[in-house]
Amino acid sequence: MNWNFQSDRPIYVQLKEQIKLMIISGTYPAGAKLPTVRDLASEASVNPNTLQKALIELEREGLVYTQRTIGRFVTEDENMITDAKKELAYEQIEHILKKLLEMGYTREEILALVESKVREMK
Repeated sequence: MNWNFQSDRPIYVQLKEQIKLMIISGTYPAGAKLPTVRDLASEASVNPNTLQKALIELEREGLVYTQRTIGRFVTEDENMITDAKKELAYEQIEHILKKLLEMGYTREEILALVESKVREMK
């Protein structure tokens, strides 16, 4: 994974988002064992404590769980992963829609732009 960080946001938040993206995209499928904190921290070139904080946040969300002495795993609840994926998609759509509305586009113009882009990408 190519870890990219922006200086304007806490690193642990960005780590959490990137690991979450790996989960919802299937890089780490439901039930998969995650690499160790040390391995992930080394790969991302961050302090293990920072990565640990990101994983704790993902545990609070229910996307990751820990089995003592064995390691961390992605939830086996595929519905939870699907819901997280949908939630992230809605957040992205909302962000884009707000920007387009600020630019003065109407609902109909936005829909036409989206349809045009979807056809173009096929």
